[in-house]
Amino acid sequence: MQIQEVNNRKSAKEFLDVARVLYKNDDVWVCPLDQDINNTFNPKVNGFYSHGEAIRWVLKDDQGVLIGRIAAFINEKKADFGGKRGGGLGYFECIEDKEAAFLLFDTAKAWLVERDVACIQGPINFGENDTYWGLLVEGFTHPSYGMTYNFPYYKKFFEDYGFTPKMEQMTNHLGVKDGLNPRFTKVANYVLKRRPNITLKHFDVNNFDQLAEDFMTIYNSGWKDHENFTPVKKEYIKETFRKIKPIHEPKFIWFAYVNDQPASFVLCLPDVNQIFKHFNGKLNLWNKLRFLWLKKKKVINRIRVIVMGTAAEYQNMGLESVITLRCFERALEAGHYTEGELSWVGDFNEKMISIHKGLGAVPGKLHITYELDI
Repeated sequence: MQIQEVNNRKSAKEFLDVARVLYKNDDVWVCPLDQDINNTFNPKVNGFYSHGEAIRWVLKDDQGVLIGRIAAFINEKKADFGGKRGGGLGYFECIEDKEAAFLLFDTAKAWLVERDVACIQGPINFGENDTYWGLLVEGFTHPSYGMTYNFPYYKKFFEDYGFTPKMEQMTNHLGVKDGLNPRFTKVANYVLKRRPNITLKHFDVNNFDQLAEDFMTIYNSGWKDHENFTPVKKEYIKETFRKIKPIHEPKFIWFAYVNDQPASFVLCLPDVNQIFKHFNGKLNLWNKLRFLWLKKKKVINRIRVIVMGTAAEYQNMGLESVITLRCFERALEAGHYTEGELSWVGDFNEKMISIHKGLGAVPGKLHITYELDI
């Protein structure tokens, strides 16, 4: 076997192709967009390079056939893992061969040790944790856009190497056609009736800048007490809004205000992976035109709740119920959505777990973020 650092255009293409080679006979897998992965490792695009660094490798057998890949990275803003300097690894793919898997792990670990890392988390992403975060261990069904999908045998690789679970990430599913739990709907309507100072707004490109400001305010307040929290910047939110603009449905993104102050939000998107599945990772001009045509044909029947949050001072008011209800009411009105996916919630987040249960959601997938002490 031979392991090579990704350091030119040819090896960067091979890094992408590893997944295509390994999953070529897997009907469930959806090839991530090449541009998304390339952008992760492009310092001109990924702002995390301003306070971190990343590296990639590909693994080949003795005949030069691609059999694995891995990436390692350090985010200096979040390098303190419980008092220990931490780093991460991700984008791991490998044939079912323990020796090959351990060679990939060893290579990533050696690079991190050189940078004084004492703890490794993985598989994670060199970016925010809303995409490509955690190892899929249950629910090997259609992956939504940005969600990790992998072979079941990866779990044994990680655990045999010495990784232990750091966090379980639960993804729950809803049958949109079935409607929401009547009790949940009753609570949401009661909150609105009882609090006339609540106003609701859906996403509007004409208020792009202000909504980005409101999103940032709510997010930074609501998540400030979570481990390794780093405030999100307005420019990052605006860039996120720009990315979702071609695929979003305005009434799937809602904001709640209390006395005109930004208080809560929910961001839902159509599951574009139902279209991207046919593109094999390529978003060229032809596929962009195909995307617009297929989206117009309403081939997407799943929505995904990407993220929701409530500012600290407005928590326990039931605002999440109100805006989630609005989102799913619009999905029902559209007529062609049949399933909703509630993006992963960590096992530490009891409040959000309770909301999912209140909605009547059922378990769909389970990911695990692992940790390795060196």
